[in-house]
Amino acid sequence: MSEADLKKLSEEVPSNKLIRVHPVWYSFIKYCEGIQNGEIEKLKIQNGLPILAEEVKRMIKFVKVEQK
Repeated sequence: MSEADLKKLSEEVPSNKLIRVHPVWYSFIKYCEGIQNGEIEKLKIQNGLPILAEEVKRMIKFVKVEQK
């Protein structure tokens, strides 16, 4: 999907309206929120719905804290 297509889609939904999301998409969005930082390598879509995330990796950064 091109950037122009995405812009067109976003303009179709009024900003002051709620939209309905299929329960499967809602579950996927909540799952992504839970990951916070990470990577989904493969996402299988069937009939326009996410069916399976085959592999998920979490990236954890260990930040060195400077001691004073």
